Amino acid sequence: MTIQFLGAAQEVTGSKHLVTTDAGHRILLDCGMYQGKGLETDAANRDLGFKPEDIDCVLLSHAHIDHSGLLPYIYKEHFRGDIYCTPAARDLCSLMLQDTAFIQQQDVRWYNKKMDRKHGPKIQPLFDLNHVERVMQHFITVPYNRRFRLFDDAFVTFTNSGHMLGSAVISLEIYEHNEWKKIAFTGDLGRLSSHILCPPVPFPQCDYLICESTYGNRLHEDVLASEEALLGVVDDTCVYRKGKLIIPSFSVGRTQEIVYVLNKMYNDGRLPRFPVYVDSPLAVNATQIFRAYADELNEDVRDTLRFDKDPFGFNTLRYITDVNESKKLNDDPNPGIIISASGMAEAGRVKHHIANHIADPACTILIVGYCTPESLGARIQDPSRKWVSIFGYDRKIKAQVTKIEGFSGHGDYKEMLTYLTQSLDVTKVRRTFVVHGEAEAQVAYKNHLYEAGFMNISIPRKGDSVDL
Repeated sequence: MTIQFLGAAQEVTGSKHLVTTDAGHRILLDCGMYQGKGLETDAANRDLGFKPEDIDCVLLSHAHIDHSGLLPYIYKEHFRGDIYCTPAARDLCSLMLQDTAFIQQQDVRWYNKKMDRKHGPKIQPLFDLNHVERVMQHFITVPYNRRFRLFDDAFVTFTNSGHMLGSAVISLEIYEHNEWKKIAFTGDLGRLSSHILCPPVPFPQCDYLICESTYGNRLHEDVLASEEALLGVVDDTCVYRKGKLIIPSFSVGRTQEIVYVLNKMYNDGRLPRFPVYVDSPLAVNATQIFRAYADELNEDVRDTLRFDKDPFGFNTLRYITDVNESKKLNDDPNPGIIISASGMAEAGRVKHHIANHIADPACTILIVGYCTPESLGARIQDPSRKWVSIFGYDRKIKAQVTKIEGFSGHGDYKEMLTYLTQSLDVTKVRRTFVVHGEAEAQVAYKNHLYEAGFMNISIPRKGDSVDL
């Protein structure tokens, strides 16, 4: 059996790992899209490293596009196998993949217009809505903690990883040479304490561990401290400076978490009575899915539901889908909060909101999650940078740019280590592969893993293949 690392190898995007068994089964762990560099990622996304028609099945850890986004593309390129995930992950994918197809069409249209002026080569979208609709027919859902047969010699179990609704650690058992070889793939790991999600659940013992390392060198602030920090930013921006607070936020997961915290503040009478806008069609639809899966959310949310029938809505909150209403927000001089996608500010409506407010010293841009180094969200956080290019125009950075780590959906290195050591007898883990992290974070996390008792730890490069 071999594992080939085809994405999220020494970087935080494009998760893809190919398991090939001695019996000839080809199992793909995630099928993620490269994100964070605009259309510069087009070539990387087309260079899969495998022939889609050769893949027997995909095991999907969760719905985020850097883990699921190329599923329609491999269908377009003749993949016809099954895609296994949890029910919530499937429901979220149905929305998120459609949204990705739409964004691609917009980006490609803009890029090709630019190429027309330069007489350069044009490109085509990776996939369209038809490919999304067809690939969704290949999804098979399995609930948490149910061990199911993949092949005669292979079993799989999904365990709640606490990262987002429906996210899972994938435990893969393969029988070869008179023994069961057990692989655990963490996907992305959540926090031990979240505003809305249940904590990660211990997963079965493994021989080989593939683990993420996004925050392998960082520690987060306490969940309650992050709520107070958010209220402080709201007061400073909307009350004292009378500006707008722009929050780039992923439509699925982070937006619902922030809205839930604002809802609690509203219920407690602590939230200033300024309008709050969730400006994202995807977030509107995803919030409906969160409402439908309320029984999978944490105890705090379930307690809130006893007296508040909608923990994701309050009187001063408006969900916006219409593009003309979105544009009007930029002309409104009054204080308020705009939560809009994408979280890295690389695409979507939030990029327009940032472009229109970044030169206003009364406004604040609040970063609440991880941004890849090349993304707009990361560039505006650089304190030495005075100007930033958005939509081809240089804009002066005069708005406040701040960050709150406590809303991250990724566990920090202590949280991840606590979870792993609660799940595993580390002396029985033969090899550990560190993926899904920038170089500095991966090296630091590798050292933390050694200190926790893990041995034989490596950081694979893209394309590396390892025999197990």
